[in-house]
Amino acid sequence: MSGENILIVDDERGMLSLLDKVLSKDGYNIKTAVDAEAALKLVTNEEFDLIVSDIDMPHKNGIELLKEIKSVTENITVIMITAYATVESAIIAMKLGAYDYITKPFQIDEIKMVIKKALERERLIKENKYLLNELKIGRDFSGVKGESLAMKRAFELARSVAASNANVLIEGESGTGKELLARFVHYNSPRADKPFIVLNCGALAEGVLESELFGHEKGAFSGAINMRKGRFELAQNGTIFIDEVGDLTPHAQIKLLRVVQEHELERVGSTRTIKLDVRIVAATNKPLFQEVKKGNFREDLYYRLNVVNITPPPLRDRKEDVPELVHYFIKKYSDEMNKRVTGISQETMKVLTGYGWPGNVRELENVIERGVVLAKSDTIGPDDLPMGLQEPDANKLTISDKKKNLTGMLDDLEAQLISRTLKKFNYSQTKAAKSLGIKRTTLRYKMEKHDLMPDKEVEDIDSFDEFDEKLPEI
Repeated sequence: MSGENILIVDDERGMLSLLDKVLSKDGYNIKTAVDAEAALKLVTNEEFDLIVSDIDMPHKNGIELLKEIKSVTENITVIMITAYATVESAIIAMKLGAYDYITKPFQIDEIKMVIKKALERERLIKENKYLLNELKIGRDFSGVKGESLAMKRAFELARSVAASNANVLIEGESGTGKELLARFVHYNSPRADKPFIVLNCGALAEGVLESELFGHEKGAFSGAINMRKGRFELAQNGTIFIDEVGDLTPHAQIKLLRVVQEHELERVGSTRTIKLDVRIVAATNKPLFQEVKKGNFREDLYYRLNVVNITPPPLRDRKEDVPELVHYFIKKYSDEMNKRVTGISQETMKVLTGYGWPGNVRELENVIERGVVLAKSDTIGPDDLPMGLQEPDANKLTISDKKKNLTGMLDDLEAQLISRTLKKFNYSQTKAAKSLGIKRTTLRYKMEKHDLMPDKEVEDIDSFDEFDEKLPEI
């Protein structure tokens, strides 16, 4: 069993205790309720894979409970328990959405079999929904593709490698669309109708990472109350996408190397070998070869994963794709929010194409989603953008065309950097000098040199701690 959550509702405490004891032994997580009101509280606050409820209960019977459960969570599976004399009520319950019913008195093996079949049906429904959703989102790559030569090359390479079983390493900054590229490889491969399983190594604590990748046996460690399949087993015959692979621990790297080389694994706490047919697409926002040189990542594993390397460019290097991405995200979020936002003003587009996008496509998507939410008409305007975007290239140092020699260019850059740092610290010269790594007297000299002295001096003793630091300069 895989630890499904089951709620049992019955006003007979002896029956509750019996079913709790029997089903818990089979690995299910059991919660009990002695009446409909207690059951509804649990259903409202917790998630259950199955509910087993008696029909004949005081105050509010099982039929009434079923109606209210279906109003709260329509898709949950419910099994009813009834006496022979009230089979008609059970048939009514089936019409209202119950999965099945069991008549009293019943054999323990009988109710265990009905529960097993009901949970298998529930798992199939969830898997089908997952696969349908994957098929829906997995083939939509408009949110990362573009007309830039660099991005076209990345997708051409992804398409070329998709037909093979070669492992792929995708390296690039956060937000450049590494997962979408991985999906592109999967959904253009012979494995397209098989699972695409995602694991983000950076989002998991060290203690659970190996269990998530390779699975574990019951009792393998404290808290392992049931056997659990890992992501590799779930990806059987399909593709596993290991994001932030550079965050794997040394021990996990050794185990992953064995999987890559031998196409087999052992669950944590087991000596049984499980054969695998899984394609690996790994991704990292770190320069992984540099991690190899530093001794943080195994060289043999690096070359096993890096059969084909794809590097999506950052958005700042493909500004020509910004307009296309903007219109794609406008349509996406206006459809989701049922808003009639159809375009963007020229002024706003100028701001977006001039911005540096340190967060890449993900940041652009967030900005457009915000714009759709705030837009008061069918067009996103400058006021709908975050304040940080109002001044394009606000964080970018530029060199004036008028500067003809190196000295003039360096002076120009120095003036811009000092001006930006002063603004950041609200013209506190002490904080600005500390940030720039120079003395306050040096900063004042350079401020005068570049005509950056404020009309009115700002009080610069920000705390008693800074007062001592300033004394030698007074």
